[in-house]
Amino acid sequence: MTSNQSLHDRRGAAVAQGVASAHPFYAARAENAELWDVEGNRFIDFAIGIAVCNTGHCHPKIMAAAKAQCDLFTHTAFQVSAYESYIHLAERLNELAPIEDARSVFFSTGAEAVENAVKISRAATGRQGVIAFTGAFHGRTEMARALTGKIVPYKAGAGVPMPAIFHADFPVPHHGVTVEAALASIQKIFKVDIEAKDVAAIIIEPVLGEGGFYQAPTEFLQALRGLCDEHGIVLICDEIQSGFGRTGKMFAIEHSSVEPDIITVAKAIAGGFPVSGVVGKESVMNALGPGGLGGTYGGNPVACAAAHAAITVIEEEKLCERSAEIGARMVERLEAIKARDDVTPIGDVRGLGAMVAFETVEEKGGNTPKPEAALAVVAKARELGLIILPCGYWGNTVRLLAPLTIPMEHLEEGLDLLEQSLEQSRVEIAA
Repeated sequence: MTSNQSLHDRRGAAVAQGVASAHPFYAARAENAELWDVEGNRFIDFAIGIAVCNTGHCHPKIMAAAKAQCDLFTHTAFQVSAYESYIHLAERLNELAPIEDARSVFFSTGAEAVENAVKISRAATGRQGVIAFTGAFHGRTEMARALTGKIVPYKAGAGVPMPAIFHADFPVPHHGVTVEAALASIQKIFKVDIEAKDVAAIIIEPVLGEGGFYQAPTEFLQALRGLCDEHGIVLICDEIQSGFGRTGKMFAIEHSSVEPDIITVAKAIAGGFPVSGVVGKESVMNALGPGGLGGTYGGNPVACAAAHAAITVIEEEKLCERSAEIGARMVERLEAIKARDDVTPIGDVRGLGAMVAFETVEEKGGNTPKPEAALAVVAKARELGLIILPCGYWGNTVRLLAPLTIPMEHLEEGLDLLEQSLEQSRVEIAA
């Protein structure tokens, strides 16, 4: 009989150790907000593949669309024999993105989208420098890891990242970084590291993903837009985790009314099938000539079919509105738990739509991070039947990513399990 332990043993003998897993079990099947491992254990999934399955695991309309495309053809390479679904997906993304006169191109992974967004920006400006932010996560490939604002585990042991990448402070007021201080850190980069005229792009997540679900304040995003306009810098919004309904709008940047020059997308665009993209202003996107962009699997026809179905599900099932409803309920429950004296102390609780997180802290009412408590809560939740993930620059954030299609009874079940994990982990940490 296949067991979690037997698979773990086989993994150790076959898989490179650099690929880590947050949980020590192996998935067998999943449906909407539920997942079962190979031993038949059932979990409520508040991770959904790191915000990929916003439409739930195996949404029937997405699966049907992918299967129908498989019966036609699975691959031609768009650069060899193009197909209508790629063009139509670009048309839909151009219409959805809050960018005037947009053009799109598709790839396979989020890191590819980020790398190509930088490549496009450099071509459009003739410059090399890129400014990213502390706590940012943009991927693990060479350029993407250089942009990522965290050493362990994404840069550790791989040598010094490529040059011309600089990190400004991301505003987190309750940890001492105000909007004014974050903007000042950019000006400092201009004074001591690279002239503004040599900066091709500023890349920012409107809501940090791996960095802790901190929201970029509207005034900060507006100031970045002004700064980019002043110096001819391309503003890139990385919406790979925050896009496609996760925050209550199709894209998180829409909450600020700021128009970026480029948006990178991936994860939830296709409900679990691998496709990513870059959408941006025509004047920027067309800086490279024919052949300058692409990839063998970019915009794969099966993934494009799934993406069309996923976008349709988001629209037809009003998942942006549902996201706001789910997020409000999560925050309400977390605030009630936070008020208790008999649980692991919770600090800041935050959420934009259903992109919700809370911090574990040393003592009730404080903000001093306690990362070991976050790990204990995650482990206890798993033991009880709930999948959640830690994250954050300080390692003390727990993120909640329920599918936007989750039945309310499963949402409440998951929140009950979370509350129990906060109760029980406090006792075990104290012991």
